[in-house]
Amino acid sequence: MRIALDAMGGDFGPQPNIDGAIAALNEDSGLHVTLVGDVASLQPLLMQASYPADRLKIHPAEGWVEMSEKPVEALRKKPNCSIIVCWQLMASKAVDAVVSAGHTGAVVASGLRTRLFLKGVKRPGIAVALPTIKGKTVLMDVGANPGARPEHLVQYGTMGSIYAREMLGIEQPTVGLMNIGSEDGKGTDDVRDSLALFEKSPFRDRFIGNVEGRDLYSGTADVVICEGFVGNVLLKAAEGMVDMFMQTVTTEVLGVLEKERPLAVQALNELSKRFEYHEAGGAPLLGVDGVAIICHGSSNSRSIFNALRVATTLKNRQINEQIIHELSLPIPAIS
Repeated sequence: MRIALDAMGGDFGPQPNIDGAIAALNEDSGLHVTLVGDVASLQPLLMQASYPADRLKIHPAEGWVEMSEKPVEALRKKPNCSIIVCWQLMASKAVDAVVSAGHTGAVVASGLRTRLFLKGVKRPGIAVALPTIKGKTVLMDVGANPGARPEHLVQYGTMGSIYAREMLGIEQPTVGLMNIGSEDGKGTDDVRDSLALFEKSPFRDRFIGNVEGRDLYSGTADVVICEGFVGNVLLKAAEGMVDMFMQTVTTEVLGVLEKERPLAVQALNELSKRFEYHEAGGAPLLGVDGVAIICHGSSNSRSIFNALRVATTLKNRQINEQIIHELSLPIPAIS
């Protein structure tokens, strides 16, 4: 497995990227990582580390996209920045995957500029696996395609189902459409058209109809589909809620269980792992020809390690081949 890692991406600079890459290389002897970024910044850090030199190399890039920058404008001004070079390496088949903790908008925009789409895919989308009472639910899309059309959403249903089946082990994942109510007449024209299209889709026997925001964490559906604006709001709201919840619970529980503090700390640590993005590594941008993993901006070395592992698993499970096959099945037009 050959992965281009945006070594300049993330809030904490190259060090977590380098540390995560080395940890992944030490675990997987078949992994090759290309650190894409500023050579002058990366070489001194590598000189201080021990790593398999035959499987870790640097590929130069000029600059990177700052979190505060507008992605399209930044990419225009920095045509050789780290994330663009990563995508160029994958487009040329020099690597099999791209992993970045950089500006999400820039990662997606760079990918869309390459038009590196799988056959049949109209718009790629970002999928995330969220914890629920019953296990996990895949939410797609969470930011790649705001204002998605009905045909895009149905394709997300196909791609999200494959991801749920292959990565989460859900044999026959159910699919729901995010809406403001469960009734068929709810939502915008596009959402209502999407509902009609879902009910004629190849997976119509697993489509459960509209779901509401409060259903997301109850496990009502194994895959929940929405356009990117709604999905990104849901995801960011969930991140804020989890931070508040864990801080509050930690304070209250440790205060009450002072005598059993070690056991309480252990229980809280196990609970936090269910919600911690470091454990997930990153979210795949499904629908591109290759593998693209988008990590959280605050990723640490553990996040990067897990993202590289997830990228390898996606490749090995032949997710893209399955997407191409299932999207080739006919979807009737809306009557």
